[in-house]
Amino acid sequence: MKKVVVLMALVLGLVLAVVFTSCSQSERVSYNLSKEADNFNVVRQLTVINCIEGDVLFQMTGKMSITADMADNQLEIIVENDDGTYVKHFVGLSDNVTYVVEDLNLGKNDVENYKYTLNFNPNMWIPANVETID
Repeated sequence: MKKVVVLMALVLGLVLAVVFTSCSQSERVSYNLSKEADNFNVVRQLTVINCIEGDVLFQMTGKMSITADMADNQLEIIVENDDGTYVKHFVGLSDNVTYVVEDLNLGKNDVENYKYTLNFNPNMWIPANVETID
């Protein structure tokens, strides 16, 4: 029985060695960076752009996990609050709306773990005229 267990462990080790050596360094780095971002360890900046006008609709900066849900045509953004709760934001995408996500860490974490900013472009809001009827 011990021989079978040792043989299985050797075969598993060989399979893992082949799998890990067959992926490139960039694939490993990409996986590790994505994992760190999903664990709220990476400061990111999300910029949403109106491609027709070339305007920035809004930016969000902080430690966040971002998933592109192509089935629903949206971004799902999760941030962690300081009390251990989580908040989920959705950004709808269309033919004329695109986004850019930048990792801003550059080797250091100088942003608070539980704080993020969301900045809207004030020119994107449609002014409303209010009519008072007595």
